Amino acid sequence: MTVRVVLADDQPLIRAGLRVLIADDPGLDVVGEAGTGAEAVRLVREVAPDVVVMDIRMPGMDGIEATTRITAEPDPPHVLVLTTFDDDEYVYGALRAGASGFLVKDMALEEILSAIRVVAAGDALIAPSVTRRLISDFVGRPRTTPAYRSAAAITDREREVLTLVGSGLANAEIAAELHISVATAKAHVARLFTKLDARDRVHLCIIAYEMGLVSPPG
Repeated sequence: MTVRVVLADDQPLIRAGLRVLIADDPGLDVVGEAGTGAEAVRLVREVAPDVVVMDIRMPGMDGIEATTRITAEPDPPHVLVLTTFDDDEYVYGALRAGASGFLVKDMALEEILSAIRVVAAGDALIAPSVTRRLISDFVGRPRTTPAYRSAAAITDREREVLTLVGSGLANAEIAAELHISVATAKAHVARLFTKLDARDRVHLCIIAYEMGLVSPPG
């Protein structure tokens, strides 16, 4: 299946470069472009893309507010933030808004294409240049365990799965680690989404750290 992509960036040259890059990938198709956050929200409602590649700094409604509105839509697309600025507050803002990924524009072009495919498949990722700093800072902040009162409802096995998700393991790796099938691992992750009201794997990872299941990287 072709992944339908909307590009949201206030710089026409950036959008043009991404459009040309995506055009060379037979599995991806640009179905719309937006120069502001408000235009991105409108386009999502009109063309129902699978992924929105979202800049943060745009005139009027910025990318974080646009992401918040887009992820609140029924059956929303996945949002991949692609920005020049890897400031921590932008990362936190994007993830809290429901973004499934956060990349910086100096990454290799093939990595950007791969990231679009990853978030389209329902996975999540953060640029390696900000991952360690992000997680360390999250763990250093006061934990918000009251937000996860439903954590008491998860089983011992689900807690094991959540720990492995927080460690960055994919479903296949979780299955190998726990000696279960990939389908069973996916089922456990799906139940964690429901029980913890998590948006995506990035959110599960944050919850795992905030619950103290995973230690900060040393």
